[in-house]
Amino acid sequence: MDLTERKLKILQAIIRDFVSTAEPVGSRTLSRNHDLGVSAATIRNEMSDLEEMGYLTHPHTSAGRMPSEKAYRLYVDNIMQQSELSQQQKEMISTKLDANIHELSRTLEHAANLLSDITSLTSFAMMPDKEQERLKYIKIIKIDPKAVLLMIVSESGSVTNQVLRLRGEPDEDSLRLLSKTMTYSYQGKTINEALTADIRNDVLHDAGLLQKYAEDIRPRFFQTLEDMLNVNMYMEGLSNIFSLPEYSDVGKARNFMELLEKKDDFARKIIDRDDGLMITIGNENNDENMNDCSVITATYHINGKLVGKLGVIGPTRMRYSHITSVIEYLTENISDAFKITGGNDEDDDA
Repeated sequence: MDLTERKLKILQAIIRDFVSTAEPVGSRTLSRNHDLGVSAATIRNEMSDLEEMGYLTHPHTSAGRMPSEKAYRLYVDNIMQQSELSQQQKEMISTKLDANIHELSRTLEHAANLLSDITSLTSFAMMPDKEQERLKYIKIIKIDPKAVLLMIVSESGSVTNQVLRLRGEPDEDSLRLLSKTMTYSYQGKTINEALTADIRNDVLHDAGLLQKYAEDIRPRFFQTLEDMLNVNMYMEGLSNIFSLPEYSDVGKARNFMELLEKKDDFARKIIDRDDGLMITIGNENNDENMNDCSVITATYHINGKLVGKLGVIGPTRMRYSHITSVIEYLTENISDAFKITGGNDEDDDA
């Protein structure tokens, strides 16, 4: 049996209505709400054919039909036309994102929040692989008589700040020289390399200036590096699922929450996904806990290098066209912003 143009038109109408209402769609509803050019009886016959072909399912409690995973895949691959965001939507996203482009981690956290607000789904943003992150420079800035700001900047543009309280009162010239010494020692090294015992001892032995503040600065500096390895995913909108009819069942909602609460496992699944825009639907996720979900991800770049992913997870009934447009626009904004920010050299004070 072939998928004729009429069948495709009817299937597209069913998907559109079901995504909008979450209610099974009947032939009379389609005939009334869409100009399909055929009678309700003809639509009913075509729907029966589509069900036989595996594109529709028939809930026992309703006379209407629902799209299957096969239908969503056909829609995404062959029918969907990516929606164009309005100029107002683009300006809103750009303005809110630009206001938070200070460092990569904060920008990604805000991007995940924006994505969740716009889509009403659970969103996530993956940081770059920290194990391969290379340090660019280190600055120690005096912010009050007995406190300094430790700033660690990576080659990807990621910035980590830590306020350190000291027992003594450091002078700014010493801190500036200490910043230069540490930058010289660690520049170009991965975080793991910086955490090795040999490098720790060599730097502290050679930089006699560290000895004055060693008890305060040394443990916090290396602890900050270790903490940088642990931050790899931001997630927003976990509670959004409770407003979706798919998760009105308490058991189903609990399974979804447990899936996302195991953040390390979920992060590994996202890391393993292909780069670029990727949409997986239901059983395509190869994880029984995600068999009722769709996941959409897109990759962002830092100076042309693929480094992380931004995306959403939710029921298979989602607005694929709109969501992909939002995700791609966000990743483009992040990539453009850090093509510049991530590429700036540190000033002469480092």
